[in-house]
Amino acid sequence: MPVIGKKLPALKGITGDGNELKLSDYRGQWLVVYFYPKDSTPGCTNEARDFRDLNAKFRQRLAQVIGVSRDSPKSHANFAAKQELPFPLVSDADETWCQAFDVIHEKVLYGKRHLGIVRSTFLIDPDGKLAAEWRGVKVPGHAQAVLDAIPAA
Repeated sequence: MPVIGKKLPALKGITGDGNELKLSDYRGQWLVVYFYPKDSTPGCTNEARDFRDLNAKFRQRLAQVIGVSRDSPKSHANFAAKQELPFPLVSDADETWCQAFDVIHEKVLYGKRHLGIVRSTFLIDPDGKLAAEWRGVKVPGHAQAVLDAIPAA
């Protein structure tokens, strides 16, 4: 489980465009890593749109955004194209990222229990250390709250 002020493990994954992405590629800038349950579902779509709509403001603060879910690269590519997302989506089918950030937990849907991603966001500082975290996120206003946590450049 990540700890505020501590460096994160060296993680890498495949994005929707088929490229490899490494956390270490973002050293020297702020990084927002948000975990969401599933491409093209209502809450996840709204969250992605919120981060998309604020992307220029994140960039002004020298921050990048990355979305992560267990969906396939192809699913991510379709979702990103349909929603015109200007940031990468990492496919975490083997749950390496999810386990490193401790976002897989038991959930209940229609009375059935299953393991799933708990909507969570992590802010990583330019040195690669965890600066802030939001767990059990409610979508409305969340992207703005994350933006507000990043110092102005």
